[in-house]
Amino acid sequence: MTGPLLEVKNLSRTFDVSKPWLNRVLERSDKVYLKAVDDVSFTINKGETFALVGESGSGKSTIAKLIVGLIDPSEGEILFDGTSLTTGLKGAEARRLRSRFQMIFQDPFASLNARWRVNDIIAEPLVVFEKEMDPAARRKRVGELLTLVGLAPQDGTKFPHQFSGGQRQRIAIARALASNPDFIVCDEPTSALDVSVQAQILNLMKDLQKEFGLTYLFISHDLSVVRHMANRIGVLYLGRLAEVSESKTLFREPRHPYTRMLLDAVPDLEMTGRQRKQVEGEIPNPIDPPAGCTFHPRCPFVFERCRVEVPPLLPNGISETTCHAVEEGRI
Repeated sequence: MTGPLLEVKNLSRTFDVSKPWLNRVLERSDKVYLKAVDDVSFTINKGETFALVGESGSGKSTIAKLIVGLIDPSEGEILFDGTSLTTGLKGAEARRLRSRFQMIFQDPFASLNARWRVNDIIAEPLVVFEKEMDPAARRKRVGELLTLVGLAPQDGTKFPHQFSGGQRQRIAIARALASNPDFIVCDEPTSALDVSVQAQILNLMKDLQKEFGLTYLFISHDLSVVRHMANRIGVLYLGRLAEVSESKTLFREPRHPYTRMLLDAVPDLEMTGRQRKQVEGEIPNPIDPPAGCTFHPRCPFVFERCRVEVPPLLPNGISETTCHAVEEGRI
């Protein structure tokens, strides 16, 4: 790990979720906006796995789509290897940079084109980024990629529906590797798979990372998976980072009350007998979030400052947290 490959600076994304214009006129209602990502900043070093965790609706997948360019940010900047992705790169420079990062989607049943054969699915990045490659070399490369992910070159003539969920995710991984990327965004890549198959896919991803020096942004709501995969972890709550910490440190000594709540919800298989606090409350409506710290309605350490002042992400010893109570040493 030699330095940041990806830098996310003050990233925000707001969606217009208003009713159609005519409905608003008849009902005399205003436009409604949802802030899915709110002032998020983090870095990912070369060769590491940085994980984003949080409950559904916390903004994990939105951040993934912002990084790979599927949607544009409302505010903030994304730097990949020192080059801004938010300044509108075009032509050969954009194609060269774009080939260096790929994405593995959550659902292997929906992310592969059902009308295409596997050979064509995996070859698509080669067609886009390796225009000078002839068809014979392309077929050979696809066969190598299929072998690399534990499938046979002959499988390239089949359609996606002829494979199991785990095999489809292997095909998606092969497609992501086709352009020889440095960085892969993994958006809950095992959540749609059986537990036994999850382990196979995760081990494959770790092996590929070691072999090719890949850097991962790993998005998940499953803390046991994150513990197995990540070097560092960022905990999201309602679009904002609550805590960023080394993986071992986060599981051994969580600082933010929300992180503690998440970890207390994980079954204690080692039967350590440590005290656990039951998860209380629900995530507030993201269209109308609470003032101040958005976690304060569920926080056992809440006080007046939490209700009015948004906490910044500050270093607090072994981690970074957005918590007034941690900042003031009350936790």
